[in-house]
Amino acid sequence: MRIGTRGSTLARVQADMIGNRLHDILGVVPEIVVIRTQGDRVTDRPLRSLRGQGFFTKEIERALLDRRIDVAVHSFKDLPSMCAAGLEVAAVTAREDPADLLVIAPAVWAPEQRPVPIRAQARVGTSAVRRQAQLAAVRPDIVVQDLRGNVPTRLGKLERGEYDAIFLAAAAARRLDLDFHALRVVRLDPWRFVPAPGQGALAVEMREDDPRFEAVRRALEDAGTREATRIERAIAQRFGGGCSMPLGAYAERQGATWRVAAFWGGLEAGRLAEVTGDDVNGIAGALYRRLASS
Repeated sequence: MRIGTRGSTLARVQADMIGNRLHDILGVVPEIVVIRTQGDRVTDRPLRSLRGQGFFTKEIERALLDRRIDVAVHSFKDLPSMCAAGLEVAAVTAREDPADLLVIAPAVWAPEQRPVPIRAQARVGTSAVRRQAQLAAVRPDIVVQDLRGNVPTRLGKLERGEYDAIFLAAAAARRLDLDFHALRVVRLDPWRFVPAPGQGALAVEMREDDPRFEAVRRALEDAGTREATRIERAIAQRFGGGCSMPLGAYAERQGATWRVAAFWGGLEAGRLAEVTGDDVNGIAGALYRRLASS
């Protein structure tokens, strides 16, 4: 079974996780196929300057449709709210920690500053407009600078002093088993600093007509994560979809109901809202109305 993935260390680790599980459960022999995406090729400017969506997924989806691969493994937060025609998310894996981490150089550590414990005018690196907007909403005294590159590249720039702090996804740090040495690491509360829709989960995409589709779903699917990310992506869809929006959405089942938080940075100061309920469309619509209204 040919498994398509990006070539970063994190993407390869995630693809190997899926391949190993399919081998253990279904007995398939996985073959990892590395595909270079637009987001991997364009590293000299922010993704928000590019047109369209799916900067880390389009080429992989094309390989699926062309039958050069059988399975695609995506970080779910990178996948647009609608799959390409003929493709479907066969499985959503159990979610790793969905939160963001702020990795901080000791020289700017300021524990008295909450919720972001770094000194004023510190240089924080991120290319995600969501993170930029949320940081500006709580700490307008911090200097946000664009930062592209895979996880090792970003950490290297922090350690060389090019930035005072950087953002990472907690899921990426765990999957890569990162050692932060003398750096300070703060896990940002996902109810206050809302992650990207689908963050922490993997999406396993296949052709709808693949005869192994249902077997892969049974082997990998986590129903709770599927439902949570369905809510989050329904919110994103109302804002137009895409991973380059200043939007965060996070859903968690608490007892008999869903608790859902969302952040929208498309307004001057940004806006955070939270609702509880059981109806997916109702939750998504209520949050959209609260966040998008002027």
